[in-house]
Amino acid sequence: MDPVRTITGRAVPLDRSDVDTDQIIPSDWLKRVERTGFEAGLFSEWRDDPSFVLNQDAYRGARVLVAGENFGTGSSREHAVWAIQQYGFDAVVSPRFGDIFRNNATKNGLVPVQVSGELGRLLLQAVEADPSLEITISVEDRTISVPALDVTEPFPLDDAVQHRFLHGLDDIGLTLQHEADITAYEQRRPAWLPTVG
Repeated sequence: MDPVRTITGRAVPLDRSDVDTDQIIPSDWLKRVERTGFEAGLFSEWRDDPSFVLNQDAYRGARVLVAGENFGTGSSREHAVWAIQQYGFDAVVSPRFGDIFRNNATKNGLVPVQVSGELGRLLLQAVEADPSLEITISVEDRTISVPALDVTEPFPLDDAVQHRFLHGLDDIGLTLQHEADITAYEQRRPAWLPTVG
């Protein structure tokens, strides 16, 4: 996982609430054995509609997904996070996230930015009106800002999760911070293992 400190970029307005993980990445995509190529399945059923926001040229290359209320509900599915990231998004902004989705996001380096309902609605409307609008998310300061709207607001991010983002630590990386202790333990372990005599 790469460190994440600041994300600045354009956004895609996904003006839908209660988006669940099956809508983010349909179950047909869960059969893949590789951990790549999931961007093609992102919102794939909705992308059949030519007017769907991801099909609009004005939003190509955006780094932030601005969603409606209650994003990422439903079953645990890391594939949903992978699809969002592989499509090119570094952060998702929503007034509320499904707990399991939020946990999967933080463990994979996707920043979940929880904002007030008022700010969420303002961002959706602003990005729909101006696809070139830039949003800055600072993991270091735990703030989201939109200079063109003169808006800066804090967002919740606990210390442990912030540490993971700033240092690029997934679960394996966190474990490897204790590599010397693990090695020392493994070297002592044979002394108390049972033997066959």
